[in-house]
Amino acid sequence: MIQDRYMNLKLSERGAMISIATYLVLSALKLFVGISMGSRALRADGFNNVTDILASVAVLIGLKLSQRPADSDHPYGHWKSETIASLFASFIMMAVGVQVLFDGAQSIFNGHEERPDLLAAWIGLLCAAIMFSVYAYNKRLSKKTGSNSVLAAAKDNFSDGCVSIGASIGIFGAQIHLNWLDSAAAFVIGLLICKTAWDIFRESSYRLSDGFDDKTLHAFNHLVHSVPGVEGVRDIRGRNYGNNTVIDLVIVVDPDMSLREAHRISSRVEAVLMDKYDVFEVHVHVEPNE
Repeated sequence: MIQDRYMNLKLSERGAMISIATYLVLSALKLFVGISMGSRALRADGFNNVTDILASVAVLIGLKLSQRPADSDHPYGHWKSETIASLFASFIMMAVGVQVLFDGAQSIFNGHEERPDLLAAWIGLLCAAIMFSVYAYNKRLSKKTGSNSVLAAAKDNFSDGCVSIGASIGIFGAQIHLNWLDSAAAFVIGLLICKTAWDIFRESSYRLSDGFDDKTLHAFNHLVHSVPGVEGVRDIRGRNYGNNTVIDLVIVVDPDMSLREAHRISSRVEAVLMDKYDVFEVHVHVEPNE
C-alpha cells in the first residue's frame, strides 16, 4: 500500500514536468509578443506564467522530497514536503501578482494610448487552447494518482487558459479604440494571480496546521459506529500528511469483553476506514464502556 502511494508520487511528477515545459515556452512567447507588440495584458499573462513555472518547480521538488522514506528525524515520513513547497510557491505568486496589479493600475490612471498589435490577441487564444489541453491531462492524472497537488496544478492550468482569453479580449477591445481595456485586463490578471496565491496559501497553511474537515470527521464517526462491537466513539481526530489521511480515535466496547476480542474490533475499525475512505493510517485506542 505504501509502495503504491510512492509510485503515485512518482507518476505525479510527470504532470509537474509537463506544466513546467509548457509554461517555459508560453511565458517566453507571451513576454516577447507582449513587449514587442505593446500589449500590457499579454505581458502580464506572461509574468503570470513565470510564477507558474516557479510554483510548478516547487511542487516538483516537494513531490521528490515526499518520496523519501521515514528516518530517525522524520518517523512519520516526508509527506508534508509537498505541502510546504506549495506554501513557498504561494509567496512567490503573491509577490509577482502585486507587481502586475500595481503596473496595471498605474497604466489605467496614467493613460495607455498605445494600441496593441492584433496578432497578440491570436497568440493569446493559441496559448489558451494549449493550457486547456494541459489542464485536461493533469486532471486525468490527478484522478489516477489521487494527488491534491496535481489537481491544484490542473485548476491553475484552467485559470491560466481563462486569463489568456481575458488578455485577448483586452487586446481586441483596444482595436476598437478602447485602449484602456488592455490595461484593465492586465489589472484583472494581477487580481487573479493574487487570488490564486491566496487560495494556495490558505489550503497549505490549513493542512500544515493540522486542520481537518468537520464533515469528513462526522462521516468517519458514523462509519465507526456501524462496526459490530463498537458501543461508542469518545474522540476522533484527523490530520493530513501530504495527500495521506491519518485518524486517531477512541472507541468504547463492552467492559466484559476479552482483550483479544477488543483487538479484533479495533482491527475491523481500521480496515473499514482504510477500505472505504482510503485512510492511510488509523490509530485506535479501546476503552471499556462504563
